[in-house]
Amino acid sequence: MSRFFSSKYSSLEPYVPGEQPRDLVYIKLNTNESPFPTSPKAAEAAAEAAHSLQLYSDPECRALREKFSRVYGVGEDQVIFSNGSDEILYYIFLAFCDSAVGAAYPALSYGFYPVYAEFTGVSALEIPLREDYSIEPSDYFGLGRTVVIANPNAPTGLAMSRAQLESIVRANPDNVVAVDEAYVDFGAESCLPLIDRYDNLLVVQTFSKSRSMAGARLGFAVGNGALIADLNAVKYSVNPYNINSMTMAAGIGALSDEEYTRSCCAAIAENREYTTSALRALGFFVTDSKANFVFARHPSVDGETLYRELRARGVLIRHFSREDIRDFNRITVGTREQMDILLEKIREILEERK
Repeated sequence: MSRFFSSKYSSLEPYVPGEQPRDLVYIKLNTNESPFPTSPKAAEAAAEAAHSLQLYSDPECRALREKFSRVYGVGEDQVIFSNGSDEILYYIFLAFCDSAVGAAYPALSYGFYPVYAEFTGVSALEIPLREDYSIEPSDYFGLGRTVVIANPNAPTGLAMSRAQLESIVRANPDNVVAVDEAYVDFGAESCLPLIDRYDNLLVVQTFSKSRSMAGARLGFAVGNGALIADLNAVKYSVNPYNINSMTMAAGIGALSDEEYTRSCCAAIAENREYTTSALRALGFFVTDSKANFVFARHPSVDGETLYRELRARGVLIRHFSREDIRDFNRITVGTREQMDILLEKIREILEERK
């Protein structure tokens, strides 16, 4: 760091993205990207929008909000779009946390939550998972804090039911509960049907995973109109033109091709179950993931060793160095061909260690 860097960030530990190597051609199963291309309708719409890049994008995202409203059956004032769902999560920490109201989230979850808590200077309560890596709803009752919960959780992939999450929302009537549903389309229950019932619920989703648009950066939050107005107040104070024209157009195109999205999600869910069964047959413990990744450990190969051995063989997975999960690896679900190569390489590694 330079000598000019503010001392208020001296203890900040930035989020570490998954590696994006350029030295070799890898089978890339480390950053939870979709193995399928974006919808042709999305790509065509983005290409058309490229002809008008000399103009500012619409800060109100009117066409995108109108399309979203029709597809999801919510009011146009109930949704806000962002430059990836990470930006929305940052807005939530800015808008609904302060010196009086801290944040609460699982101790093992998305790595950006503690970063945002530290960056915004708010008190954070990190709640341990149960021994089976699940989230216990009652641990979040009446905390007097803004609650942020990923469902399915990352990196475990475990999902809570809508009823469990509703119990948390109901038990915190005077605080915002944000449900981060980045992976919900792969087999979990969304809390979107609850937004008209609770004025303290925000549902956060992304186009990155199920709509194959990670490179476009498009996320959104849905909730009570007053909560969305709060988030807009932050957005217009930070970055009003946060969605570029091509991404907006791609979002509209993707929303016009829901059948394509559903087919991609179904294929990924099928490949997830296939991979889970195969890994268990090889002796792995694998959580019951409802996301587009699996979370696995083997009794005879530590997580870092498996990661490095696979990397040397041209397959990238995600390893986390933190003590409580260092024996695990998170493996993105790809195409059937990609998963078969992964499994073949794992069999090679296990055979060599006999």
